[in-house]
Order: sequence, then C-alpha cells, then structure tokens
Amino acid sequence: MRDEVQWERMFPDELERAFARCPVIYFPYGLCEPHGPQNAVGCDSLRAHQACILAARRHGGIAAPVNTWHVHDLGNYACWGDKNVGQVDRTWLSSLPPWMFFKNFCYHVRTADKLGFHVALFFSGHGGPHTQDWNRVVELIQPHVGTRLEAVGNDDDHADNPSLNGWADHAGRAETSCLWAAEPDCVDMSRMPPAHEPGPHFAMDPNAVESDRRKGEDLLDSKVDWLGKRGKALLEEYGRHKPQHTLQTYEDVEKLWESVVQPHVKEFASMQDRSPGQEPVPEDSVWHANWRVPDRS
Repeated sequence: MRDEVQWERMFPDELERAFARCPVIYFPYGLCEPHGPQNAVGCDSLRAHQACILAARRHGGIAAPVNTWHVHDLGNYACWGDKNVGQVDRTWLSSLPPWMFFKNFCYHVRTADKLGFHVALFFSGHGGPHTQDWNRVVELIQPHVGTRLEAVGNDDDHADNPSLNGWADHAGRAETSCLWAAEPDCVDMSRMPPAHEPGPHFAMDPNAVESDRRKGEDLLDSKVDWLGKRGKALLEEYGRHKPQHTLQTYEDVEKLWESVVQPHVKEFASMQDRSPGQEPVPEDSVWHANWRVPDRS
C-alpha cells in the first residue's frame, strides 16, 4: 500500500482512510522571495511544505497543497525590502496584500471545517509582522469554527534541542540549512558571494556561510515533532468539547469576514506603513509603488 499523505496526490479511498486514522490536516504556506543567491526563491514554501508532509507521515493526518502566495511588498515589508533586497529589476515576489491573504485563509479554514477535520495546523515558512496578525485572526474566528485551529510561523522557536538555540535568520545558516535538508536541489552553495563582496545579496544573512545540511535536518525534525505534539494536544481538546462544524458555505465565510475579522484589519501589524525604527521608502526605490498601505476600514 502506498504511503502517500499529500492531498493532491491521493485517491479518494486513501483520503478517507487517512482521515479515519487521524483527522488532522496540515496547511503549508510560503512565498516566492529572494533568499540570497544560494537558495531557490521558493525557500519559504518549500520548507513549510516538506515539514507538513513529514508531520503527516510521522504523526498521522493529511498535508494540504502548498500555498505560495503570501503577505509582502507593502508597508513595513516594502521598507524591509528596500533595505535588505535592494534595487533589483524584478523582485520575484508571489505577494498578496494582508486583507486578501487573511480572507483567503478564512476560506481555507472553511474547507477544513466543512470536511470535518478535528484539527487544522497552518504552518508558514514566511515570517514577518503578519505572524501576530495570523494568531489574532485565529483567535477571532475560532469560536465560530468546529475544527481546532493553530497558526504557526517560521519565526517561532519550536526547537526542544538546546543546540538549535539561535538558529533563526533570513536566508542565513538556519533557512539555508533547513531548505538544504528539505529540498537538496534547491540550495547551491557555489553561488555564495565572496566574503569581501558588499551586499545586500538578495537579503542574505552573512552567517549563511555556516550552513550545514545535517543541522538543517535537525531544524526540520524539530518543527515536524512540534507540529505532531500540537496536533495531538488539539485532538484531545476537540475530543473534550466535540464542537459543531458550522462554517459550511461561501456565504458563511463572507459573513464571518465582514462581521468578525474585517473590523480589525486596519489594526494589523502588517497594515502599517512602517515599523518602529524603519525609514520611509524613497520615491526612486522599486519598493515605493506599494509602500503606503490603503485604508481598508
């Protein structure tokens, strides 16, 4: 019998058996974004997808198709991009504004709830101010959804192994090592710039030279195990409360968005023009066009 856990690669009977064994679904999220010259631009989504696949294989459940469109290109993200990616002809971002990302997220939740999953874990390889907003959206909509929900950002430290403390960066030793373990063909250390060559090198952390595929395997394992532990805990919570699955239709999602989430969108961290300490984006920057966040109230 095949050991398949990826929703899009499974037959209907395989999906039913996997659901019966463990009604947990893992949703991977990421972004296409420059991550140094040594990493494929899908670094965030590729790592998240592999973590969800491994979590489903190791702990039970189903890995949903990866979502490679995420928050970037505006407000404090544009400030960050101007400084850390620089003036490139094409940014190669698969970006969405926060209000579209979070509304789409509500539709993903609706799918999990309608299918009857007891637990849905949403794991993003792309970090940033939106991570705290994601937790806020889950907090807002959980009372209206039967499926137990948790949003997990790559910025969160889930490692129980003390040797992994401090392994967090952007396109540095942590992300490069983890991608190297998850998708070996998507890391090419021969593309690293010479140490004396000035940056910013597509937002690469200088410690990328310390990347280690074996350390990446440890990082990936720590995230997979954490996902499994959270899935088990949320299954137990679901069993205690046996909630009703009420988010069934598109209209249900629209009403939930308009009445519960949308009134708070303007407060989101990802909806701010700048974070503390950031400079405005210059008018001659390629990052200026979407910098100012429109009023969505």
